[in-house]
Amino acid sequence: MGIFDKFKSQGRHKARKGSDGAEQRMNEKTGGRYEDQIDAGQQQVEGSLGMDRDRDRPEQR
Repeated sequence: MGIFDKFKSQGRHKARKGSDGAEQRMNEKTGGRYEDQIDAGQQQVEGSLGMDRDRDRPEQR
């Protein structure tokens, strides 16, 4: 792996961490009432930025 690949990987990791953190904060602020809409919005933004990933998460209820 070249140095640029390493930087690209680190940047992708930070972007995902930031995206997940923003989603979590929004869910906390809304009391989880809009969790589905927030998740859909996050997926749409990540998709437009080329950050698609599997979204298999266990239910948290």
